[in-house]
Amino acid sequence: MTSRPGLDLLNARPKRAVSAVPKHLADMDQAARNAAMSELGQPSFRAGQVSRHYFERLITDPELMTDLPAGAREHIVQKLLPSLLRVAKAISCDDGWTRKQLWRCVDDTLVESVVMRYPDRATVCVSSQAGCGMACPFCATGQAGLTRNLTTGEIVEQVVAAARALAHGEMGTPTRLSNVVFMGMGEPLANYSRVLAAVRCLTAPAPDGLGLSGRSITVSTVGLVPGIRRLAEERLGVRLALSLHAPDDELRDTLVPINNRWPVAEVLDAAFAYAAQTGRRISIEYAMIKEVNDQPWRADLLGELLAGQLAHVNLIPLNPTPGSKWDASEKKVEQEFVHRLRAAGVTTTVRDTRGQEIDGACGQLAAAEV
Repeated sequence: MTSRPGLDLLNARPKRAVSAVPKHLADMDQAARNAAMSELGQPSFRAGQVSRHYFERLITDPELMTDLPAGAREHIVQKLLPSLLRVAKAISCDDGWTRKQLWRCVDDTLVESVVMRYPDRATVCVSSQAGCGMACPFCATGQAGLTRNLTTGEIVEQVVAAARALAHGEMGTPTRLSNVVFMGMGEPLANYSRVLAAVRCLTAPAPDGLGLSGRSITVSTVGLVPGIRRLAEERLGVRLALSLHAPDDELRDTLVPINNRWPVAEVLDAAFAYAAQTGRRISIEYAMIKEVNDQPWRADLLGELLAGQLAHVNLIPLNPTPGSKWDASEKKVEQEFVHRLRAAGVTTTVRDTRGQEIDGACGQLAAAEV
């Protein structure tokens, strides 16, 4: 019997395990943090002090943690705040308001994050996996395959690094991080438990977490239906973004191979149910690919599928990867697509094309480094 591509993707094994990654404060719940302190011969309340330094003051330098015993500071930091990511490359554009960083993990795995500052907000786009197993052919990360899942600590570290850079004025006047989007490398719902733990850590009130609002966090997926339904049951209030890219199964089977397992109708049903259960409008992500998915009739079909639903469409001008046969739709075609969707009553925006000159599409910087 011939296997189905969607099932093959779900059964694919990562090339590496996460066992080599040290446990971090962000990987632990409060009980585990207290236990770690006890193992160091310290009272449990010290865990709260370290959490406050990390999540509120955004520091990891033991010399700055003056409320900890001088002789134990370094050992405590090594135990609870081990270095998980180091900068392999950092490049900026947009007058310093966009910064892309390539991180090297302790096992030399490469992952990316992007910080984007705007007049009214600051957003970090983080990775949840090194590489991706979903094999979408137009995506640089999908072309690389899945190396491994990231740990909760590695995910949270990307966010804290962004918050620190913004707070320290590295991207203009000091400001606060306001939004987190799981739209970097990887399929977040394929690393469900660690992504969920990261979201809980980001939304936990200080000093146990960053204290972000659930509505300021967006989790993206190509359409893993069981994961969407599980996330709805968590009642975290995070926003859901569905990377659809085609309204018909014939094309989506090619562009998003997991569609062979959960076709358009099924994944939209799950997304609409998420919106109904959480009260959060879903975002339909749609990469505009020249002469592939940008035909007027596909805009009309997408409009029919979404009309009357708690959803909006986010059209994404494709950022082509080097050597790829895929290219961005022409502007006049993009504008016609927008017109047809809005005529169907569907709220539609075109994503700001930040970072094209710095290999802005996820996976491009890592691919160039290998």
